[in-house]
Amino acid sequence: MTESTVPTPTTGAVPPPTNRVAQPPRRTPEQSRKVALASFAGSAMEWYDFFLFTTAAALVFNTQYFSSENPVTATLASFGTLAVGFAARPVGGLLFGRLGDRVGRKKVLTTTILLIGASTVLIGLLPNYYSIGLIAPTVLIVLRVIQGLALGGEWGGSVIIAAENAPAAKRALYASIPQLGSPVGTILSSGAFFITAAAMSESNFESWGWRIPFLIALPLLGVAVYARSKLEESPEFEALKEADALAESPIRQVFQFYWRQVLVGTSIMMIGTCGFYLVTTFVVSYGKRVLGLSASTLLLAVVLGAVIEIPILLLGGRWGTKYGSARVIAWSAITTIVLAGPIFWAISTGHPGWVSLGIILGIAAPTPAYAVVGASLTSLFTPDVRYSGVAISANFSAVLAGCVPLVATAILTVTGDTLWPSALMLIVISSCTLAGALSTPRLSVKEDGLIL
Repeated sequence: MTESTVPTPTTGAVPPPTNRVAQPPRRTPEQSRKVALASFAGSAMEWYDFFLFTTAAALVFNTQYFSSENPVTATLASFGTLAVGFAARPVGGLLFGRLGDRVGRKKVLTTTILLIGASTVLIGLLPNYYSIGLIAPTVLIVLRVIQGLALGGEWGGSVIIAAENAPAAKRALYASIPQLGSPVGTILSSGAFFITAAAMSESNFESWGWRIPFLIALPLLGVAVYARSKLEESPEFEALKEADALAESPIRQVFQFYWRQVLVGTSIMMIGTCGFYLVTTFVVSYGKRVLGLSASTLLLAVVLGAVIEIPILLLGGRWGTKYGSARVIAWSAITTIVLAGPIFWAISTGHPGWVSLGIILGIAAPTPAYAVVGASLTSLFTPDVRYSGVAISANFSAVLAGCVPLVATAILTVTGDTLWPSALMLIVISSCTLAGALSTPRLSVKEDGLIL
């Protein structure tokens, strides 16, 4: 171990001296790559399960689990279920964030992926409203809450364990690798829905075919658990444990000493959460209900956007190591602000090609920020409270994201199905992220070799 102490924030209250421990050396490049890839495998499973629910909420849950003569009311109820899962995420973030800081990153990540996978399979087996009545939406909500709780501790743990096992100078690159799980999960989930919808009639798809992608989650769960078993625990957590310097009350310490970092962390996450669900989940629902486009057309556009997202994520990670994560987030936010109007104009045309282009641009523009946000978030908090701090910040943003399709749909009904308010929403979301990015370097901990 080196003799340097764990760095502390340069702004705000300083954590108690007992939480300062010697910083261990990072893993070798080969070890760092293995951890990042193992983290990616679990992350892909996580996002596959998650996007299955968001896509199903936009396409079939309104007719399968909510009975209403008004299709808008049923759609709002379906998106309300989506929002309930997001609302559970902060609770999961508090629970699993504390456990991550107390018992270790690896143990928590194994637990969360098991909960996510099991709830997804059970949703695929759940009878609909017309079979068991109100029990169906009730159980759906319970399973969504379980999924939301687990998701509350999953994403943060994935990027933390990748970042803490990486050289400081390459943290942005290695922390971007788990982010690949998002587009891969999108491709797998939307692709599964697309193939299933294309292979059968619309009536068969809506009655039972939509369950197939959920049931495929079972073998994928086995792969993800195996990958998680190969993760190496963070050297920084091991050093804290060895020095008996684990935070006694990490959540309390985060809110007491790091509340500014939580606000900034929440804001820099918004473009990758709120913005993403605005141009995917909401637009897919709008395209099907208002524009009359087929589900397969809309899902194909989302899949194409996710394919393009992969190289942009890799580039974003490299840009982060060269220019600093905060700068990349700011550039991405400005780009999204400029493109918000054209994106929703293209969608409003109703032409399948233009709608697809709008979705693809809406996914691509925020992607560089999403690539490096894990590196920025981990840099905002010292290792003893890092899991809690990252989980709280990410899940505050997730709560807002879960409400985006619901709010956008409600506004749509008031404005007569016009999309200019949606463009304005994307501009506001991106502006919040831009403000956070400008504040990130000042509030981050300083480490040798790390470009903020």
